Amino acid sequence: MKLQMHSIHFDADRKLIDFIQKKADKLDTFYDRIVDGEVFLRLDKNEKNENKIVEIKMNVPGKTLFAKHQSDSFEAAADEAVEALRRQIKKFKEKAAVANQ
Repeated sequence: MKLQMHSIHFDADRKLIDFIQKKADKLDTFYDRIVDGEVFLRLDKNEKNENKIVEIKMNVPGKTLFAKHQSDSFEAAADEAVEALRRQIKKFKEKAAVANQ
């Protein structure tokens, strides 16, 4: 799946980008008609440890799915965001199947 990566106010290293791409590619196993997606990596300017934010937008035919998670590492936030998208994709697929009956 084609993903555009945007790291806001910092440069993400190749390892992090590859990690997120690999996680997102697993979503294709749940729904093979995902068009593309965008990932935004942000550092929140607060004093807490949980200042890494990952936002993922996925385009599927007729709808845009979105997930945003904040954690103490980009990897953990990406895991949570991908898991949220997986649930959304399953729900979207079920609704599409009911509509096609």
